[in-house]
Amino acid sequence: MEKIGKILENDTIILRKPEPEDLEFLFSLENNPDYWFISDTRTPFSKWQIRQHIKNSIYDIYTNKELRLIIEQKSDTKQIGIIDLFDFDPIHSRAGVGILINKEFQNKTYASQALSLIIYYSAKVLKLNQIWCNIDYDNIVSIKLFTKMGFVNCGHLKGWKNNGNSFSDVLIFQLFNNIK
Repeated sequence: MEKIGKILENDTIILRKPEPEDLEFLFSLENNPDYWFISDTRTPFSKWQIRQHIKNSIYDIYTNKELRLIIEQKSDTKQIGIIDLFDFDPIHSRAGVGILINKEFQNKTYASQALSLIIYYSAKVLKLNQIWCNIDYDNIVSIKLFTKMGFVNCGHLKGWKNNGNSFSDVLIFQLFNNIK
């Protein structure tokens, strides 16, 4: 089997576990209201909370049922975004996937590169049967990204998400493991 570290990197980026040095980066992402619609967050996190999460997390997907990875440029070790596997279910061999690319790095293929790496990792290392995601009905950029990566729209949840003044629809996408 390939070394795990090499599975989580390519020539441009590396996916790595959060380190204490990532505190300010994670703080800025978690507390940016522009991103809250993605994670359904409604309240900010303190630096203490994020520091404790980094410090105390085992970052073992089998223990936490989630895995958050920093997307980092290899050329200058700049943090680009985060990618998560969540709702990990080893019995049913599936996990949700979510990705957030910082605004300054969007539309530069980093999202598709990171998603490609996590798809391969999910299939080859975790041996998952499928990964899935929920995407807001009007998030055309994410729909195009996940469709391009082979995800298939398999459901439409009407009025699923409360946006404060109205409810919006969510699409469910799945990708089945076809890597042998």
